[in-house]
Amino acid sequence: MTKKHLIDPMDFSKEELEEIFNLAHQIIANPKEYSNVCDGKILATLFYEPSTRTRFSFEAAMMRLGGKILGFSEPNSSSTAKGETLADTITMVSIYADIIAMRHPKEGAARLASMYSEVPVINAGDGGHQHPTQTLTDLLTIKSLKEGLNNHVIGLCGDLKNGRTVHSLIKAMSRYEGTKFILISPKELSIPTYIREEVLLKNNVEFREVEKLEDVIEELDILYMTRIQKERFFNEEEYLRLKDSYILDVEKMKLAKDDMIVMHPLPRVNEIDIEVDKDKRASYFKQAEYGMYVRMALIAKLLEVV
Repeated sequence: MTKKHLIDPMDFSKEELEEIFNLAHQIIANPKEYSNVCDGKILATLFYEPSTRTRFSFEAAMMRLGGKILGFSEPNSSSTAKGETLADTITMVSIYADIIAMRHPKEGAARLASMYSEVPVINAGDGGHQHPTQTLTDLLTIKSLKEGLNNHVIGLCGDLKNGRTVHSLIKAMSRYEGTKFILISPKELSIPTYIREEVLLKNNVEFREVEKLEDVIEELDILYMTRIQKERFFNEEEYLRLKDSYILDVEKMKLAKDDMIVMHPLPRVNEIDIEVDKDKRASYFKQAEYGMYVRMALIAKLLEVV
């Protein structure tokens, strides 16, 4: 692995991503073989905003590799509460740890952190901007469950304006042959202009925008559901008006292909009815499991222990 940090999903070439996915599959097949490769190594988890899955996934990944963890799960328990700058925090933490996973509410914070760190920095989400390890999770899930990353019709549904997982996935999947996107959202939550113009149009990726899920679900190979993100709204009235825009239920699933898979970065609120969990096409909990394995592979590659 030639790159020191993972800030943006485009930081790695398709060949480097393939290395990570292959290693993840090897870890899944033989976990004991990798249970001590990070012995003596420390991962710092710096989470400036709430997270369950991503933080636990990183911590479980490091512990399963035989390493140790330190860090904080909210900024008020760190020197940030005293006014310490991000640059100073990262400079200090990179003295104590061998690798850093950081989530921050401000876009660009992970890039700034990488400029001050002496050790690899992994962006675990920065504002509504990027979430590259979720993208690695999504790609590994698609590769594993759909037997490859080419020639898929992907429906992205929900909050496409604020969803950093959606932005990252569009950028990443745009590099694979035959990818087609159907973007399903209310007009108020459509994808940002920069994604439409600088990724989709610039790379001649086929896409269309619609407002009704039931009109297009039968076309999809992959349905990627997202929640309407309350924390990204400045106006609660606007959130309440839009929060129930899309709810995937058993009736809508009857319209879909037998081999379509349903993905979701989690947490969900009410956008997927719990009855859908019983459907064999519901892949979001398996997706979360793949997230731990792909983070194990990423950590091992960045630390150059395999």
